[in-house]
Amino acid sequence: MTHAPELFREAVAALQAVRPRPEMTVETVRAPQRLAPWAHALSCETTGPADVLASGRLVLLHDPEGQEAWHGVLRMVVYVRAELDRELATDPFLPAVGWSWLTDALEHSGASWTALGGTVTETSSARFGDISGPARSDDLELRASWTPVDGQLEPHGEAFLQLMSSVAGLPPVGVTLFGHHQGS
Repeated sequence: MTHAPELFREAVAALQAVRPRPEMTVETVRAPQRLAPWAHALSCETTGPADVLASGRLVLLHDPEGQEAWHGVLRMVVYVRAELDRELATDPFLPAVGWSWLTDALEHSGASWTALGGTVTETSSARFGDISGPARSDDLELRASWTPVDGQLEPHGEAFLQLMSSVAGLPPVGVTLFGHHQGS
């Protein structure tokens, strides 16, 4: 990365400066190689109350020439997946709520962005025959991308972690839910 453009190096450093909550595991992972000349990726896993497992990936893309659809030279891409309980999975407002988790996180973190777009998908799977596991599972997937308006990416990293907290159902930092203990 020593030959990477300065803007990209600064953007990566800003993302690496973000500190996750104790309930989260964040690590650098291999980034997609064909989307842009420069890419960096983080993965995050966390478990919320009622053992809701959420996993996600935040990818930073940089093309010094820019790409027309990006409206800039940097692009953030997020993919988040979480298990849902059956009751939540049948909520007709779930896609809108899932999208608001992302937009609220971006707004509350102070991130500045443009060209935000994405999808929220609900999936239900039923197992039959010799396949082991729960008879039925329900999941939420959120895929989105946006263009940061500058290289100050720490708020974008914080927004990703806030999104992960919301998807997993984690309470705000310092708040303990009744019947739950910190770290359990």
